[in-house]
Amino acid sequence: MKFLALQFADRFQEGGSFMMSLILICLLLSIFFLIKGFLNLKKKSVVSKKMIKLATDSSLLGLVIGFFASVIGLISAFDSVEAMGDPDPSVFAGGLKVSLLTAVFGLFTFIIARIGILVLRALQKE
Repeated sequence: MKFLALQFADRFQEGGSFMMSLILICLLLSIFFLIKGFLNLKKKSVVSKKMIKLATDSSLLGLVIGFFASVIGLISAFDSVEAMGDPDPSVFAGGLKVSLLTAVFGLFTFIIARIGILVLRALQKE
């Protein structure tokens, strides 16, 4: 378990602390909205439906930030390749890997939130 946490922390740093932190905030907001929606499921269905909308928006924002950061990373990788002229393929592959980390974390945020939204919608009474 400790190894998994260290590996996650390394990947988080590799992906760029600022953009990865924004995606993490979107993930935490989505989870918060889903929990609040589950807690208000029986009492206030209007609040529960509002929390679904907020979770949807925050998960989409995490996905979009992930792809935005990925495109920025790809541009940076291609800039460095252009500056080097004929780079080593391992340098190019490393740049591509780093640029895709934010997209993967954004997709993870989106998937986790969507699973929660599906469950919450299934439990709601119409």
